[in-house]
Amino acid sequence: MSDPSKATPEPEPFRVPDGDLDDLASTLAKTMAEVRQHGVILDRLGSEPVSTPQPTADTSTAAAAGANKADAPASVFILALGGEAYAVELAALSDWVNYLFLPVYGREISTTRPWCDQWHKHPEAVARLHALWLAWQQLTDAEAGLSGPSTWHRDHLDQALVHLRAPDGPFAACTTSPTRPNHRVLASPAPELTGDTQ
Repeated sequence: MSDPSKATPEPEPFRVPDGDLDDLASTLAKTMAEVRQHGVILDRLGSEPVSTPQPTADTSTAAAAGANKADAPASVFILALGGEAYAVELAALSDWVNYLFLPVYGREISTTRPWCDQWHKHPEAVARLHALWLAWQQLTDAEAGLSGPSTWHRDHLDQALVHLRAPDGPFAACTTSPTRPNHRVLASPAPELTGDTQ
């Protein structure tokens, strides 16, 4: 029989100092957003048909390259996508906007910096945020080098925020005070008619 007094003591529970909890929560949110992004990218890659043309003796390398280019999507930009591809891309963009972009760069809402919680219903906002996200993916990758994040801030983020949050930007008719949420999509100009209508 073993002596209970010689039993191994229970290890002390691990405690995170209160000051570090915000950093830990922020890091966890960023990691979760990246995991979601990777999942969406993997889903996208898994759903695309793999096309490997079988070269024959009479096909040229240029023709094979042209076939591969024709099978590839015309653009990765969200406005060029439709249906399911658009929905998948918008879901991934929403994760990035909600879990990384807004917590870090959201800033206070005011009349000089409006925002809309329903940003995904504003086509211009979707286009600008998607372009910003694509640049973020490229410039925060290790292959972008050490200056990639700085380049993203200078060349992409700062310009996007100026246009998105401008008093006459896509959210001009939306929320200008956190206590008075509002959503209204601004009317687009009517297309010009060509030809005489007399």
